[in-house]
Amino acid sequence: MIGATATEIAAAVREGRTTAREVVAAHLAHIERVDPLYGAFRRVRASEALAEADAVDQRADKGPLAGVPVAIKDHVEVTGEVRADGSLATSHTPAKTDHPLVHRWREAGAVVIGLTRVPELCIWPFSDDPNGIARSPWDPRYSAGGSSGGAGAAVAAGMVPLAHGSDGMGSIRIPAACCGVLGLKPGSGVTPHADGEGWLGLSEHGVLATTVEDVALGLGVMAGRTFTPQRTKLRIAISSRSPVVFAQPDAETRNGLHRVGRAFALAGHSTFARNPKIPASLQTLAGAFWTGAVAAELPANLDEAALQPRTRTHIALGRAALRSGLVNERQRDRWRRTATAFFDDVDLLVMPVLTRAPARAEAWSAQSWRANAQVSTRLAPYPGMWNLAGFPALAVPAGVRSDGAPASVQLVGPPGSEGLLLGAAAELSWQRHPEGAVTGTAERP
Repeated sequence: MIGATATEIAAAVREGRTTAREVVAAHLAHIERVDPLYGAFRRVRASEALAEADAVDQRADKGPLAGVPVAIKDHVEVTGEVRADGSLATSHTPAKTDHPLVHRWREAGAVVIGLTRVPELCIWPFSDDPNGIARSPWDPRYSAGGSSGGAGAAVAAGMVPLAHGSDGMGSIRIPAACCGVLGLKPGSGVTPHADGEGWLGLSEHGVLATTVEDVALGLGVMAGRTFTPQRTKLRIAISSRSPVVFAQPDAETRNGLHRVGRAFALAGHSTFARNPKIPASLQTLAGAFWTGAVAAELPANLDEAALQPRTRTHIALGRAALRSGLVNERQRDRWRRTATAFFDDVDLLVMPVLTRAPARAEAWSAQSWRANAQVSTRLAPYPGMWNLAGFPALAVPAGVRSDGAPASVQLVGPPGSEGLLLGAAAELSWQRHPEGAVTGTAERP
């Protein structure tokens, strides 16, 4: 059932039209064929996944994710697996328990087929580790993004229909944009955290998939409640204004944004140009939180001497930001109030995710902190402001750029608007690449 959605697979397994083992075996064979090119997985759990599939087949109540092969970002605990966080400096001790979200997906019948590739400590918007580079299935010359880059590549290439990601400064939406799939960062507190994680409240666990139904299903199980896509007439603001003066969207990015705006207007929504009031200090605040969050929440038993040079610099800058008070919660609260006020007479905001085509797929881990930071800021200045605010945001495909890379936008709403974002995304149309990736336009048929 390669190319089938999570919703379709789960229904087929529950109804006895296939078995979890058959589904998982087919996906393992597909991974073996395509992943050497795309580098999505840090580890594939072939024998373990087949055993888990057999256990699902024996269950009377197979669950809402019955037999669905899922990928877990190598940033949370999976029982019996080493959580590497994209690094040679982390502990090599296997986890004794599942992270709460992994537990919930497994309880719902999902099968953990592997751990996806991330950059060291999940800091960067490109995902290479000491053993490989995650590449976009659209064009392997492009990075799959980060830090949930392996997850984006795995979903786009049909290796799994559903993948876990986490998003602290765009780390779900950036890979979704680079790989042409859907990626939802829910609002603050929607999905569970383990003790000592969350990047000072910036990071949330979410879902990457190819359909709205799968995003809603995966997020609902993860959060322990149902998310129903809401269909209603909306007041939709369109904005391309970047919060960073030197990181402006190119023409292809603006074209994708306009395609989505036209699609919403044709669907009967009220659309208009309006920019959020972004304070000049926001980028400095975002940078302080970005570095400070990493420094404040380092993995246990970390050998800092074995970290990549760019990571050691990042941690040093984060510790300095924490000491100097640049990680300022009162400034963050002021931005949150400003962001909330924007939605007083707006239901939905549409903005870019990236300013341009994805970064090149190369060994960014071998380059300096400055080189990584410059590309990060120029590529993806938009997502982080919504992590600071704690608002939900959903990356959706917006057609194809002339350079062959996918175009994408993010739909942003106030706290509690996940269902509204999903409903709006369901009104846009896109097609799938023969190998599983999403292609086409955002225009309504």
